[in-house]
Amino acid sequence: MSAKPLSTWFRTHLDDLLADLSMLVGLESPSTEKALLDTTADALTAWLHERLGPPAEWVRREQPERGDILEATYPGTSGERVLLVCHYDTVWPAGTLAEWPFSVENGVARGPGIYDMKAGIVTGVWALRALRALDLPHPTVTFQLTGDEETGSVASREHIENAARASAAALVLEPGIGWDVKAGRKGCGIFDVTTTGIESHAGNDPAGGASAIHAMAELVTQLAAAQNPEAGTTINVGAIQGGTVRNVVAGRAHCLVDVRITQQDEADRVDAVFAALRATDPRVDVKVGGGWSRPPMRPTPASKELFDLADEVAGELRGPLEPISVGGGSDANFISALGIPVLDGLGCSGAGPHARHEHVIVDDIPDRVALVAGLLHRMATKAA
Repeated sequence: MSAKPLSTWFRTHLDDLLADLSMLVGLESPSTEKALLDTTADALTAWLHERLGPPAEWVRREQPERGDILEATYPGTSGERVLLVCHYDTVWPAGTLAEWPFSVENGVARGPGIYDMKAGIVTGVWALRALRALDLPHPTVTFQLTGDEETGSVASREHIENAARASAAALVLEPGIGWDVKAGRKGCGIFDVTTTGIESHAGNDPAGGASAIHAMAELVTQLAAAQNPEAGTTINVGAIQGGTVRNVVAGRAHCLVDVRITQQDEADRVDAVFAALRATDPRVDVKVGGGWSRPPMRPTPASKELFDLADEVAGELRGPLEPISVGGGSDANFISALGIPVLDGLGCSGAGPHARHEHVIVDDIPDRVALVAGLLHRMATKAA
């Protein structure tokens, strides 16, 4: 079956999709607000039951500080299981909706978290809803909705990997880029560096002090020099704090460092750079914390087959896909590292993740949802 009728079906239900999107955007769910995350998880649970009925398998993995992990499995017409990965936490603080509510104007839908990635949740649920409504073959689908992706998926990583191991493939419904999808992502490292020196009076006893800030300046220069853009490695010192007042030699300084890598072997080299950090003044102690949060997502033969299936569907809808590689990480990185076929960026098209101009393109929604539905249908018919 061509995917074009799916797009037509979604266009007839576009108002319903937008209503669901408005409902989800209207649920504030900042990553660090446990009470709001729980309210959102409750609403998602009820909505899933309303849109798809009671799942055959259901688990809510409670988390003490982060958003609970929701897993709902709906049987398909084929034996294969496909994992659909979404996150419902956002970067937007509580109260943002009061000054920036959901809106649709001039073909653009706006609101906090709409692009990253509440539109992706709507995409996945409606894709399966259409396949079931049209009685089309589809694989068994497990929805996994997590509440800590924006803070590194520390609590959910183990559960994402376990669910992926139980699946033939995974689709991650992070935002799309135009008509294209994400086939590669950089690995991410989150490090911090602390220097501890000796405080003294900057006028009366400058030699008696050992400046933690001066030492930090040396280390920042070393880190910047350790970048390797040709290999895709960037090192960014994003924030520095230190010292007390102008006329005191600083006793302490601290910086936050973001590292991105394309090649896994670069992780060992960057680790060695951090391990070798030393201040010129031996009286200044240097400590490094943090580590790697996500491995690189690299194209594999199995993921290439998954992309090719998606490309077939895309050609029937609008045109061929480009396998885009991006610098940001997602939960797809964990799945890719396991060797399981994964495709990312299957959510709605738009722009502005984590920014005030965050939005999705309304006219693109039917084709983007049809792409996911068509891919699931194609996976089932291929496996049959």
